[in-house]
Amino acid sequence: MISFCVMKLLCQTTRNESRYAKRFCGTLLSQTVQKGVFPPFWMAVPDPRKTNVLVFTQPFCTAEKSHKDPKRKAAFGSVGRRIPYRILHVINQDGESLGDMHRAEALRLMDEHDLKLVLLRENAEPPVYRLMTGQQIHEEKLKRAEKEKASSKTVLVQKELSFSSAIAKNDLETKIKQITHWIEKKYHVKVTIRQAKDSNTDTFTLFDQILETMSDKATYLSKPKAIKEGTSMCILRHISDKELKAHQKMEKQKNSTVKKDENEEPKSSELC
Repeated sequence: MISFCVMKLLCQTTRNESRYAKRFCGTLLSQTVQKGVFPPFWMAVPDPRKTNVLVFTQPFCTAEKSHKDPKRKAAFGSVGRRIPYRILHVINQDGESLGDMHRAEALRLMDEHDLKLVLLRENAEPPVYRLMTGQQIHEEKLKRAEKEKASSKTVLVQKELSFSSAIAKNDLETKIKQITHWIEKKYHVKVTIRQAKDSNTDTFTLFDQILETMSDKATYLSKPKAIKEGTSMCILRHISDKELKAHQKMEKQKNSTVKKDENEEPKSSELC
């Protein structure tokens, strides 16, 4: 009888603890408060085969974790006095390395010379910072903006223009001005010429004549070719810096050869 009462008391205690634990956990999970971190606590878990077991629950957070994009670059500029690194590699305003130093020493130099600290390479060991003036930071920002603009992919634009081989001289000059304007904007220009029945002008000669007027600006992307009977086309593009230097060198050599020939002609006439 005594053993029966003891067993009944133990079962009742187990049921009560289980009910209290569920009520306690349910209250925590049903609260609709702002997202935050729950502290760790001990919770009694009943086991019918064994005695009650205390389980330590780890803290958890309902707030979303912020994932930092590794590809995202920090904006170039002064970091102020917020430096998370203890040891830095510092470069002065003239671009000379001052070596590794404690961040306190770097801040002292910054205050002493009235400069600003700029993060250059965060992934280096230790991170590289540079002391710069406000004017230097402004100029560097402009340089980086221009570089980023130049490296960004531009949309290719192609303009088209067509006319007859019997075109008048004034009209041809107007067409050439239009082509030059497009070439200066670095557009591709597709030129189509139709061979007129009453014209003896060769279309390929016209193409070379057009290119000759802008030889320091344009070159052939697609050389002149016949696309169908009586119609020819070519595509012009802006000349590159390398091609322009080669063209200027060739023109210089050509001019020097012409001058040499002109100087030799009077001498030969005197001998005669």
